[in-house]
Amino acid sequence: MGRHQLWRRVSYIPQAKYFKPSGLPLSSLKEVRLLVEEAESVRLKDLEGLEQQQCAEKMNVSRPTFSRILDSARRKIADALLNGKAIRIEGGNFEMAKRSFRCISGHEWEVHFESLITAPPEVCPECDTPSIMPLFPAGFGRSGHGRRRQF
Repeated sequence: MGRHQLWRRVSYIPQAKYFKPSGLPLSSLKEVRLLVEEAESVRLKDLEGLEQQQCAEKMNVSRPTFSRILDSARRKIADALLNGKAIRIEGGNFEMAKRSFRCISGHEWEVHFESLITAPPEVCPECDTPSIMPLFPAGFGRSGHGRRRQF
């Protein structure tokens, strides 16, 4: 039996979740599915320019695991670009690095994941109302592909 897979920590979910080559009808395209944690690995390494160890720490995975996630993402992106495929960003095995909350009065605030484990919010920090709820990024949890939504 394999080891239990850790949740990958993600700080950012892209607004645009679908990309396709221009001039080709959507119905004729094959699609590549890029997992949210794969998109995060590309963001951290290639966009932010961090070293792999730093990226691994931010995602809460080992450096070899980060390397495998990044290699998979780059392979999928290359396949899509060079073979004229669409890219859909969705699913995966991840948790958000921060969670946003809103109280019934409309106040919003963010809580780091580490704080959620030790002391989840029970009241609004501005008005002390216990009527609070978590907010999820747009599109979060729609397709149900392994998204962690536990408090």
